[in-house]
Amino acid sequence: MPSLADEHRARAIALLDELRAGIDTVAAGDEAVRFQMRRYIAKRLEFDERGTPTQRRKLKDEKVKYQKGLCALCAQRLPDRGAELHRLKAIDGYTPANTMLLCRACHERAQASDVSGIPLEAPAVQP
Repeated sequence: MPSLADEHRARAIALLDELRAGIDTVAAGDEAVRFQMRRYIAKRLEFDERGTPTQRRKLKDEKVKYQKGLCALCAQRLPDRGAELHRLKAIDGYTPANTMLLCRACHERAQASDVSGIPLEAPAVQP
């Protein structure tokens, strides 16, 4: 994934500085409030990128049905717990068209190889 250009990195740093100052102002010296606000904001930013756990669980359930309980790469039966959603293009998020459900071993291989051996697009039929 390409990194931010210097101009955008500088803007991101400025935004972080503003956010930190805002958190400090609201926390008014209370370390517990500062800690909880940082956690809350970090989680919400993560949800912006990945969706909520409930949204990902629903997508996993759809993928299990669509893939007939099989790993999209090795075609072995997916475990009852621990199957992992793999995004074909991370920037496109967790959508039915951009994900496949993999067993842990295949997901580790897919992440390690970047795109080697991974279809460049999701299966043609979607749930």
